[in-house]
Amino acid sequence: MASFDDIVLTGDPRLKTRCAEITEITPEIRALAERMLDDMYLANGCGLAAPQVGELVRLVVIDCDYAGGRDRNPYVLVNPRIVAADGEPREYEEGCLSFPGISVFVERPSHVIVEAEDLDGDTLRYEASNNLMAVCLQHELDHLDGKTMVDYLGPIERMRALSECRRAIEAGALPGQVGSDEE
Repeated sequence: MASFDDIVLTGDPRLKTRCAEITEITPEIRALAERMLDDMYLANGCGLAAPQVGELVRLVVIDCDYAGGRDRNPYVLVNPRIVAADGEPREYEEGCLSFPGISVFVERPSHVIVEAEDLDGDTLRYEASNNLMAVCLQHELDHLDGKTMVDYLGPIERMRALSECRRAIEAGALPGQVGSDEE
């Protein structure tokens, strides 16, 4: 059952931990992927990484189509790795389910190629350029290495964003809510 309580929030040390490779796709990994998809959809997110639900394994779920208000088109990425991140750097405004109430501008390469296994153990390649999928792939894979969107900010901007996030959480912001959504 999906729950906002499943989402790990800023300040939790699991968000700063490098995740372990998945050595076998077990029923537990399949169940985790399903739970992550449910949590992501509940929060109207477009991506979620396993450490964001407290599991320190290299698993990501993404659905950029759903975030655009269309039908569900989920991707489950097991042990994803970036094989290329290039193209003109672009600044995007990013939100994160683990940082309710805020969004920050992050500069990332505009083109990315990611290889991962699916839940059948098949290796797949995802390529995205100048779109939400390119941003989402990089954002979610960062989580697997203990890096979050606020780590791209300078010290003063980071302190300001974290303070704003704490205030939003105290005011009742839920994962997926940004800015005035929580009011």
